[in-house]
Amino acid sequence: MLKYIVKRILLLIFVFFVIMAICFTLIRLLPLPDAAKYGPQAELIMARREQMGYNKPIVVQFFLYWKNVFLRGDWGVGEEYKTGLDVGQVFIERLPVTMLVNLLSILVSIPVGIALGVAAALKKNRLQDYVISTGVMVAISVPSFVFAFLLQYFFYYKWGLLPPLLAPTDNFLSGEMLLSLIMPVTALALGSVASFTRVTRAELTEVLTGEYMLLARAKGLTKLQATVRHAFKNCAVVVLPAVLGSFVGILSGSMIIERLFSIPGVGELYLNSILAQDYNFFMMLSAFYTFVGLLAGIIVDVSYGLIDPRIRMGER
Repeated sequence: MLKYIVKRILLLIFVFFVIMAICFTLIRLLPLPDAAKYGPQAELIMARREQMGYNKPIVVQFFLYWKNVFLRGDWGVGEEYKTGLDVGQVFIERLPVTMLVNLLSILVSIPVGIALGVAAALKKNRLQDYVISTGVMVAISVPSFVFAFLLQYFFYYKWGLLPPLLAPTDNFLSGEMLLSLIMPVTALALGSVASFTRVTRAELTEVLTGEYMLLARAKGLTKLQATVRHAFKNCAVVVLPAVLGSFVGILSGSMIIERLFSIPGVGELYLNSILAQDYNFFMMLSAFYTFVGLLAGIIVDVSYGLIDPRIRMGER
């Protein structure tokens, strides 16, 4: 297993820098905005461009860029977006809000999705199963931003029950903040709930037909007891890695949700930097999302062996 993990980490580093090299090359081939238009910040922008080697070959620029990142933690400063501000500092300030929204979505979707999956498996081919399966199909097919529009329309415009945008407060645990998070968290969680429900139902339905389940029932356990004590442990090999992998999916989907609900997070920052064509913000945030996606793949694969010791990776 250790050999497998080391190989995957080395592969992660290689793939990460290949992706970043492609992004960096394409970005640097685009024309740079005239620094004179930045007014008082023009000298700072020109100095930073000189420091990062904008007048040198692409390969040298790429080396200098990552040298500044690793040795100084310097990702550059904003030019077209948040002019003159340190890119890394702005990212750190935005990250807690994004993490809060995504973690709340995961905490909501895991129990609800697994519970619905168990209910559908226990009531297979009955009305409850058909209703849950239909809801899952709709939730998976419809994008999260469509649910966001529907939630805003009904809960804010029609009924006036919830605020349409995130409350402008620094206290994440305040009642106003938590109330304004209900709609974005719900919009993000619906897709994950459907995914967990589908995976749990599929795996549990197969496990429930095993001979050891008949033996458990013959020993006097009820269907629910046998499911919780025996069946669910076996289907956890597939369900739990799906939980880990879902965080990345929610993280990428939260970009649109953050924009719709004016959440000052990393997703909104990424979209605004793309619209403003700010190269430094784009590179830093692309590196963040690329690294998270690659790391999640390793965590999911390794989790199979940790959850079920019978699974051994990298032995040969």
